[in-house]
Amino acid sequence: MTDRLATLTDRLLTAARTAGAEAADALAVDGTSISIDVRDGKLEQAERSEGIDIGLRVLVGKRQACVSASDISDGTIAAMAERAVAMAAEAPEDPWAGLADPDQLAAAWDVETLDLVDAAPEPDPAALQDAATRAEAAALAVPGVTKIDGTGAAYGRRLHLAASNGFSGGYARSSHSLSAVAISGESTGMERDYHGDFRIHATDMESPEEIGTLAGERAVARAGARKPPTGAFPVLYDERISGGLIGHLLAATNGVAIARGSSWLRDRMGEQVLPEALSITENPLRPRSHGSRPFDGEGLPSTPRDIVSNGILQGWTLDLATARQLGLPPTAS
Repeated sequence: MTDRLATLTDRLLTAARTAGAEAADALAVDGTSISIDVRDGKLEQAERSEGIDIGLRVLVGKRQACVSASDISDGTIAAMAERAVAMAAEAPEDPWAGLADPDQLAAAWDVETLDLVDAAPEPDPAALQDAATRAEAAALAVPGVTKIDGTGAAYGRRLHLAASNGFSGGYARSSHSLSAVAISGESTGMERDYHGDFRIHATDMESPEEIGTLAGERAVARAGARKPPTGAFPVLYDERISGGLIGHLLAATNGVAIARGSSWLRDRMGEQVLPEALSITENPLRPRSHGSRPFDGEGLPSTPRDIVSNGILQGWTLDLATARQLGLPPTAS
């Protein structure tokens, strides 16, 4: 399948050159997904889908345009390229647009060390249904849970990226997921909450019973919520909320916002933005992690980096365009 995707990206690049593009990059993604939904202990919906999605970015001078499709016929690919070149001709100039220089590209990687593919066979739909049914039963067993809004189990995989600067690379990634939504209370006193797990390897998943029980406990914990009086209080954040707080800080390090001057971190490089005891490290080379990858979407090699070290902001998240604009190296994020 990897060879097929590589051939497909080559076809896209050839069509782009034929249509008049000066440079281009292409992406092909092959996906297989199985999803199962259960309600009241019975199968509510089962779906399997397979397909290939393709994307093409072309550059004409400093103008660029992107197009995508799910049809891989020669006619569609030629039309995509022609349309993209026509769109680029009408687009405003971007002085920072462009592909990576050859010496910036990822030249070698060992995707096996990242362990991104579950070697186990594709899960059987009956096994997915059983997992969803068990999660639902576990949620209903929590005192106070009155119904389950739904439980679902899913599986899905693979991509290849190529560009006219000589880069070509691809890798596969498997995924397994299971979630449950529980409801507590009755009538206007009803509360809803959920829990789910999402892993590359099925053996790393929480059990259906753990997922269903936590969904139920969260829904029950919401019952009787009240507005506190105005005042100063110590606050303990739920794990889901605390992760969101860090997400706001990471969004502020986005190079696009920095380059536009719209981020509150634009003048804070080298300054303290978190308590001294906290650091944030991006490591795209962790085995069995959904954020891991051998290279980024522009063909640059993935490397670990500190975003915040002991509370001090160390760097922003920069693609090639924003890195050029700011006069800094890209972070391959």
